Amino acid sequence: MNPTSAFQRKALPFFVSALIGALATAGCSGDKPAGGPPPQGPMPVSVIEMQPQKVPTSIEIMAQTEGARETEVRARVGGILVKRLYQEGETVKAGQPLFQIDRAPYEIALAEAKAKAEQTAREAARLKPLAEAKAIAQRDYDDAVSANAMAQAALRQAELNLSWTTVTAPVAGTTGRAVRSDGNLITTADSLLTSIYQTNPIWVRFSLGESDLAKFPGGRMTQKDVKGVELVLPNGQTYEKRGKLNFLATNIDTTLGTQAMRAEFDNADGQLLPGQFVRVRVLTGERDGVFLVPQSAVLQTEQGTLVMTAGPENKVAPRPVKAGEWYGKDWVILGGLNAGDKVIVDNLIKLRPGAPVDPKLPTPAGQAPGMSGMAGMDGMSGMTATTPRHQ
Repeated sequence: MNPTSAFQRKALPFFVSALIGALATAGCSGDKPAGGPPPQGPMPVSVIEMQPQKVPTSIEIMAQTEGARETEVRARVGGILVKRLYQEGETVKAGQPLFQIDRAPYEIALAEAKAKAEQTAREAARLKPLAEAKAIAQRDYDDAVSANAMAQAALRQAELNLSWTTVTAPVAGTTGRAVRSDGNLITTADSLLTSIYQTNPIWVRFSLGESDLAKFPGGRMTQKDVKGVELVLPNGQTYEKRGKLNFLATNIDTTLGTQAMRAEFDNADGQLLPGQFVRVRVLTGERDGVFLVPQSAVLQTEQGTLVMTAGPENKVAPRPVKAGEWYGKDWVILGGLNAGDKVIVDNLIKLRPGAPVDPKLPTPAGQAPGMSGMAGMDGMSGMTATTPRHQ
């Protein structure tokens, strides 16, 4: 056998495999067009054109509602609780019966006191003419008169005790849960039966901390600093009726470093209930020439607070801003923006500085679709949507 021919027969499969691989590689690379992916058009975004506005300055703090008058209903005499005379949670009038305590022991005591009073009255009447005639010592008559006075007082007390067996509402309002059940023994040491709440008007308690008080002269708020009080309900809506400040502490709590306050709101429709946690917005004045930007369009980065704007050439331009407080669903921007600036309010996560955009006004309802609370940008790390300061 020719050695050359044998070598060619053994090497032929390797050359064929290499040729097939080269052709496959060439075919795959031919599938991709030269120059990378095709360029994309400008990113469609919603923008808001900035115009200076006048907004009230305010401080928002957590608060809790309470009845304008919260009255405890207590038994004045002890005994067995016979019956509850009202429906828990209903509105009652002043003087309306609420509980009945066993009357029998007090009826007996009243009868005894009445008999004693009649006896002493007769004795005093019998001795009076004798004393006038000097037939008896004046001291005997004086003692009889004193004994009659004490008996009459005991009779009055017995009458009161019997009347107090019917426990009535001291004020009008909404009743609470009954603390004691029928058949319980009531004592004067443990006499609480229920409570009554007057909810119109309703009061709201809150306190300002040191950081808020530092904004006012002398580090504390005075009546003249408050222009009005608003209430933000748990669902985020603002209560339709404004309140007024009816208590302002003149001292600072040395333990908490806070100044206690209380506001009063009309609650004729009963919308507010005692014990609710709400937010109070204390209006302290007005601020002119500021801008309102939706909360989720204001971003916080390691470089500071900023918004994304559409520049003159419709390219993304990050703009550092100075943010104040929240006003409704917007941030109050104190600096960094000018009238006519176009602030981007959606698709923030897809934006890059200098990228072209197609700005459009938001929907008529004022809700920018696709809002994002975070943005990712080249060269900017740690970017998050800003959140309010909870006080």
